[in-house]
Amino acid sequence: MARTNPFTFLQQVRTETAKVTWPTRRETTISTIMVFVMVTFAAAFFFIADQALGYLVGLIMNVSV
Repeated sequence: MARTNPFTFLQQVRTETAKVTWPTRRETTISTIMVFVMVTFAAAFFFIADQALGYLVGLIMNVSV
């Protein structure tokens, strides 16, 4: 594999970075809000599932005693 000098490498990086389509502030804000909403839903789901499973295990353990 051919080695490139650091200057050439930085030029290539700059060229590739210019090709990137960066999100707008609005797109970033909407994506961030959606992530927080989904994290909240996931946390609520896992909390409810944990409580339900704990309750069911408690019922099973008390019945078998």
